[in-house]
Amino acid sequence: MSATTASPQHHQLTPLILWTMTLATGFIVANIYYNQPLLGDIATTFRISNGEAGQIAMFTQIGYATGLLLIIPLADMFKRKRLMLIDLAFVVVALLLAASAQKVWILAVSSLLVGITSVVPQVLVAMAAHLAKPEERGRKIGFIMSGLLIGILVSRTISGFVGEQLGWRAMFYIAAGLMLIMWVLIALVVPEVEPDYKGSYGSLMKSLISIIKEEPKLRLAAFRGALCFACFSAFWTTLVFLLREPPFNEGSAVAGAFGLIGAFGALAASLIGRLSDKANPNQLITYTLVLLLLSFIIFMVFSHSLIGLIIGVILMDMGVQATHISNQAIIFSLNPNARNRINTVYMVSYFVGGSAGTFLASKIWGTYHWAGVCVIGITLSAIVLIVHLIGRAKKGRA
Repeated sequence: MSATTASPQHHQLTPLILWTMTLATGFIVANIYYNQPLLGDIATTFRISNGEAGQIAMFTQIGYATGLLLIIPLADMFKRKRLMLIDLAFVVVALLLAASAQKVWILAVSSLLVGITSVVPQVLVAMAAHLAKPEERGRKIGFIMSGLLIGILVSRTISGFVGEQLGWRAMFYIAAGLMLIMWVLIALVVPEVEPDYKGSYGSLMKSLISIIKEEPKLRLAAFRGALCFACFSAFWTTLVFLLREPPFNEGSAVAGAFGLIGAFGALAASLIGRLSDKANPNQLITYTLVLLLLSFIIFMVFSHSLIGLIIGVILMDMGVQATHISNQAIIFSLNPNARNRINTVYMVSYFVGGSAGTFLASKIWGTYHWAGVCVIGITLSAIVLIVHLIGRAKKGRA
């Protein structure tokens, strides 16, 4: 493998650049989640079951994992701003295709393409880690991640409202327009960052295997992230189906409103980023994984109570998002010359886990409904907590 390191750039991460990157991260990542509160309406349009509609969300997440694997490593090889602008052009096309789909298979394919192309936020997160001073890295990543996580959660509120008022197709047309605005913002404000890697695409991809083998902290963080996001996705994919049933009998707008509630948990991301600069991230993760496990116990016990669901959502989002921030603080400190590839390994694992959670929840819903989804969440969160504690114990003995 032939690779060399370019001299570091000295762009400053000014407040304008940081805010632009944060806004772009939030709006672009939202593309992956707009469809979740709309699944019931999509099922009605195409006359398919709720379980089949749930597969649309799964295709989007599979697409995102695919884009992370194939596109994000290129940010170590090509100019990052140019790569983002080219990618955003394809995002617009994919969203317009989803909005105009007349067959469910076309919607599935376009959802896959939306996922593949909506990977720019991960380039921006790694770019923030590159531009920030080492002593401020956790805080800057936490700030951008707050935008990303709020984008994930508020996207459901926006799409639920738009879907109820204008129909689900309108949401994808609006999203395409927002992507054009983000294209202009990135073009005007975000600095160019030269690549660090000098080699072929084939050797670049092969280096991912070497990175996995050489970085045990990355392997553990990837496992934690995958199972946490599996729990997160299982919940959000099926929440709209739960709320449509008695005693709730609510539509996509109420399902989307839960995103605003979850945003309280996402706001903790910035605080966790600050703490990860000063405290032990592995110790923080122990507490955040306990929150995740507790949330699904609450979902099971209080499944017929809106208050119970609200408390559970806040705890779950705090647990998942804070674990994610702590994971990233760990992995971005490993190898500065391979941050995009390290992030690729982590985020591909993350969204493979999310796709698996969506798939399992969609399948389980047909037979076991909400109780089955809660069992998935309790089981996976217990497993990840146990593996994390074993990993900490091994590290303590080393």
